[in-house]
Amino acid sequence: MWKNQTVITEFILLGFPIRPEIQIFLFVLFALFYAVTLLGNGIILGLICLDSHLHIPMYFFLSHLAIVDISYASNNVPKMLVNLLNKGRAISFAPCIMQILLYLAFAHMECLILVVMSYDRYVAICHPLRYTVIMSWRLCATLTIISWAFSFLLALVHVVLILRLPFCGPREVNHFFCEILAVLKLACADTRLNQLVIFTACVFILLGPLCLVLISYMQILYAILKIQSREGQKKAFSTCSSHLCVVGLFFGSAIIMYMTPNSSHPEEQQKILSLFYSLFNPMLNPLIYSLRNAEVKGALKRVLGKENQFQNM
Repeated sequence: MWKNQTVITEFILLGFPIRPEIQIFLFVLFALFYAVTLLGNGIILGLICLDSHLHIPMYFFLSHLAIVDISYASNNVPKMLVNLLNKGRAISFAPCIMQILLYLAFAHMECLILVVMSYDRYVAICHPLRYTVIMSWRLCATLTIISWAFSFLLALVHVVLILRLPFCGPREVNHFFCEILAVLKLACADTRLNQLVIFTACVFILLGPLCLVLISYMQILYAILKIQSREGQKKAFSTCSSHLCVVGLFFGSAIIMYMTPNSSHPEEQQKILSLFYSLFNPMLNPLIYSLRNAEVKGALKRVLGKENQFQNM
């Protein structure tokens, strides 16, 4: 097994088959998106750390979502930016496998953290009087640790199954990063077991969590409709709308990518879908939470207000 793995020592990432001038344009555009991703999620993390009003379970989970988004984008985007300006586009075998591991682990973690956040909203709206008792810091820490551990463990299973395969050529990965399905196409052996594990994992890590989210929000909707005050209904909807937007963007693109037949979307469309949840989702998440969340905007004003007061002293 180990001999077979040394046959190919590096892969070539084909990226996007476009003209050089368009590559430069995409480099500038994607670099801007990446900078916005780092800045937006960094601001979210900073606000949650600095503002005591945000030291509640909902924003504890949101801070982990921001960490995942920064890590998720940083795992794929820098190499893609380098390849847009570099004709070589080579990546060694070990970094390629590590990229697959981290990419899968962060994707799994985002699925699980979105489920945990939906449970938090369910408890806050359906059981408000017992919220502090149910969503204790001990439970929050436990759910987060389990999510991180399970995400990396499942990603490690995929990587171990890849390492058992021989790669003897060709070595061109038709993608802009080492995406697991694109790499499996280069294996010189039967990959049906890998495909089965990927599909099974998608059922449990995509459809399962999505069903839990939908069940939570069905309960939330029922509880909101029972609220007599129009203002109370509006406030309850506003606390959930941001999370629903993020859930729709992430689960929608991921399910289309991994749960539909390959023939339904050619390889170039797969690249665009991968780009959507590798770069666009991490960039949009902090914008959605900041623009649609009054508490986050209030925290930003308080932090900026303190800085202004400090400067005027």
